[in-house]
Amino acid sequence: MARAAEMVRAAGGLFIADEVQCGFCRTGRWWGYAKLRFTPDIVTMGKPMGNGFPLAGAAASREVVNTFRRQNRYFNTFASSPLQAAVGSAVLDVLEGEQLGENAERVGGLLLTRLRALQQRFPRMGDVRGHGLFVGVEWVSDRDARTPDRDGAVRVVNALKDRGFLISNAGALGNVLKIRPPLVFQTEHAEAFLEAFEATLEEDHARA
Repeated sequence: MARAAEMVRAAGGLFIADEVQCGFCRTGRWWGYAKLRFTPDIVTMGKPMGNGFPLAGAAASREVVNTFRRQNRYFNTFASSPLQAAVGSAVLDVLEGEQLGENAERVGGLLLTRLRALQQRFPRMGDVRGHGLFVGVEWVSDRDARTPDRDGAVRVVNALKDRGFLISNAGALGNVLKIRPPLVFQTEHAEAFLEAFEATLEEDHARA
């Protein structure tokens, strides 16, 4: 990603990091880009910033902001209200006070390790990747050929829903199981999820 940022800047562009899903400790670090060891020119952020309250923001260097303001007039009716500021501040207090970044790193590491162990048993699990509590599992019909299986991914999502766990299928081909639990997810919750996930895979494997 750092190399991609260099190429964008060399071509005269700005590199924008969308942190709406991976920001605010989701990956075990405050920002997803910190895991990838590069610094963007602009960062956008949203949903977890307000924990359900409509709140979003953008951050950029002073140079970028001043250049924009010299060339453009910007106005926002609902920007910077005291209520939004109070909600955002409370979210930051909880993230720091309850050490949810450290929790995401620890519990997410457990999830990845155990999912990769399951990958050895179930050939429909393609690539298993992620950081913190942001994990993706490619669902494939042929692991060697990496043939995407969207229908199979949907089947797994629905089977897990029936067992009380909500995940989704995502990605350009719709075949990635997106596992993104709340940041308060603890080891016991991860164990319960993994038990349901393994049972789902065994059921699916028997059906195949």
